[in-house]
Amino acid sequence: MNIRPILLGVLLLIVPASSLAAPLPSLSALASGGQHVPGEVLVRFAEGTTARARSAALSSRGHSLVATLGSSGWTQVRLRAGQSVEAAMAAYRNDAAVLQVQPNFLYQATTAPNDPHYGQQWGLKNTGQTITDALTQPGGTALFYTTANPGTAGDDLNLEKAWGHITDCSGAVVAVVDSGVNYTHQDLAANMWNGGAQYPKHGYNFVDGNDDPMDLNGHGTHVAGTIGAVGNNATGVSGVCWRATIMAVRVLDSGGTGSTAQIIQGITFAVEHGAKVINMSLGGGGSFDPAYSNAITAAQSADVLVVVAAGNDGKDNDGTTATYPCNFTQPNLLCVAALDQSFGLASFSNFGATSVDVGAPGTNILSTWTGTEVPPFHDSLNSGWSGSTTTGGGWDYGMPGGNACIVDPSGYPSGGYNQNTDDRAYKTFSASGLDVLTLDVLFAADIADGDHLSAACSASGGDPFAGGVLLGRVTNVATYPNLTSLSIDITPCESSTMSIGFQITSGNSSARGAAVCGLGLKGLAVDQASYNTIDGTSMATPATSGVAAMIRAYNPRYTAVDTLTAIELAGRPLTALTGKTTTGNAVDAMSSLAYIHPPTGVTVSVQ
Repeated sequence: MNIRPILLGVLLLIVPASSLAAPLPSLSALASGGQHVPGEVLVRFAEGTTARARSAALSSRGHSLVATLGSSGWTQVRLRAGQSVEAAMAAYRNDAAVLQVQPNFLYQATTAPNDPHYGQQWGLKNTGQTITDALTQPGGTALFYTTANPGTAGDDLNLEKAWGHITDCSGAVVAVVDSGVNYTHQDLAANMWNGGAQYPKHGYNFVDGNDDPMDLNGHGTHVAGTIGAVGNNATGVSGVCWRATIMAVRVLDSGGTGSTAQIIQGITFAVEHGAKVINMSLGGGGSFDPAYSNAITAAQSADVLVVVAAGNDGKDNDGTTATYPCNFTQPNLLCVAALDQSFGLASFSNFGATSVDVGAPGTNILSTWTGTEVPPFHDSLNSGWSGSTTTGGGWDYGMPGGNACIVDPSGYPSGGYNQNTDDRAYKTFSASGLDVLTLDVLFAADIADGDHLSAACSASGGDPFAGGVLLGRVTNVATYPNLTSLSIDITPCESSTMSIGFQITSGNSSARGAAVCGLGLKGLAVDQASYNTIDGTSMATPATSGVAAMIRAYNPRYTAVDTLTAIELAGRPLTALTGKTTTGNAVDAMSSLAYIHPPTGVTVSVQ
C-alpha cells in the first residue's frame, strides 16, 4: 500500500484551521507557478437549467458541487480524481446546457510593506535595483561588494507571495545569539521577546553577566532586523517577518568576540526559554569543540532549529580546516552560504558539499544598526608622544618598511631593547559622549620569553601605567616582520583627556623590540534609528532564520527537522550552488511554506 497519500491527507486534517491563511492546494499551485486551483473548474449553466439537471450533469462526469456562486449562474465544481482541468473543460464545452466553463483562477494580493527603504532590500524583493550606501551612518564607507550590483530581478527570497499568507511569525520565538540586540530601536522594539520581570530587557547578557543584552557592536542588531524588523510600519526597513518574537542573547563583546562558555550559556538560555529557532551568525576555524557540539545536541533534544553561518573565508569547509558550528552534523543544524544580487556564490562565502546546506542573500544587505558610528580617528604616530625609560634609549619615532611608527629601540628592527628596562610611551587623546570606544592597533614585535609588551589607557591622562587600565600584556611574541592587528574595548578610559600607552619591560634578556605602526580610535553612540548596509554569511543566516520562523509559525506541528526539510528540499536549484552545498538550493520562502511535509511523530492506523 502507498502510505504517503494517506499521510498527506492526515496532515490536512490535523493542522489547525486557525494556522492556515489559505488552503494548502492553493499554496502548492502558487508555489509551482500555477495559475488556477487544481482539480476544480467554474461552470455557468444556461438560464433555466434546473438544479436537478445541473446535478445530473455533474454526477455523470464524476464531479461534485462545491458551491453555487450567488445569482451569477456560476457553480464551483470539483473534478474526479486524476482528471485534468483541461479535459474537464473540453467535456463541458460540448454540453448544450453549459454556456461557459473556465478554470478557478488564482489571484494574490500584491503584498509589499510600506517601509520607505524596502526598495533597497534586494534580498526581500529583487527588481534589479542598484543598492547604495545612502543609509550608512556618518563616517561609513562605500559599499564593499560591487559584484552583481545591480543584480537580477527575481533573484530573491520569494517573500511577497509568502506574505500573502503569513506575515506574523510571532508564534515562533527566534533567539539571536550574537553581540546583543538594540531592543530600543524604532524598527525592533515592538518585536522583542518579553522575558518579564526576570529578564526585563528582552534577553540576557553572558558577556557581562546581567539581564541587559544591549548590542554594543551592531552585528546582532543587523541580524535581528533581517529576521524581524517591524514590517509595514512606514518606518525604515522590513524584516522577513513583519511581526516576530526576537530574543536577544549577548555572547559576543563589543569587538565581536565570544568564548565557548558564553556561547553554550547563550544556547542553553534560548532553549530553556522557549526559542523555536536559534540564529548564530558566528563561527571560527580550528579544532572540534565537543562542549559546543553538546549544546547543539541539547537544542536538538528540545526541538530547536539552529541556523548558522558558513563563514567568510572563501574556502571549502570540507577541506583541511573546518568551520564551526557549520561543520557540526546534528540534524537540527542548517548552515547557510551567501549569495550575491544575481544569486551567484558571494566571493567571500565559504562552501562545502557535505557541510553547507543552502544559500541566501548575503551581499549589500540593509538592516537595522545599533547606533551611530563615530568616524575612526587615526593617529599619525609622528608627534606628541611622551615617554620614560629606566635605562636610556626607549621609544622613538621610526619608519620601518616605510610606515610611520613609534618604535623601541630607535633603530628598530636593528639592534634590540635594553636589558632590565622599563620603556614607556604615551599620548593624550580626546573622546567623549560615546557608549563604546574601541582602540585598533597595528604592530610588529619580537619580545623575548619573560619580557613583556603591554598596552594601557587612563581616563585622567598622563602615564597610563601609573594607575590606569592595563589593556593587555604579551611575552615571547615573534610577529616580525609581519604586522598584526588588535582591537580592544577601551570604553572605561573614555574622556576628553584620556591617554593611551605602550610599554616594554625586560629582565636579563633582549630581543628585536616592537613597532606600533597604526593606531585608531572609533566610537559608537547607541540610538534608536540607525541602519547599515553590510555583507557576509552572517547576513544570509538570519534571512534563512526568518523563513524558518515563518514556517514554524504557519505550521505549529512542524518539528525543527520538518522545518529544515522544507527549507532544504523546497529551495530554488542554483547552478552556482551545485557541488558547493548539500542541496544545491537557494532559500525560497513561498515554496518552503507550501511544501507539504508530513509532521514527524504522527502515527497512522489503516483499518
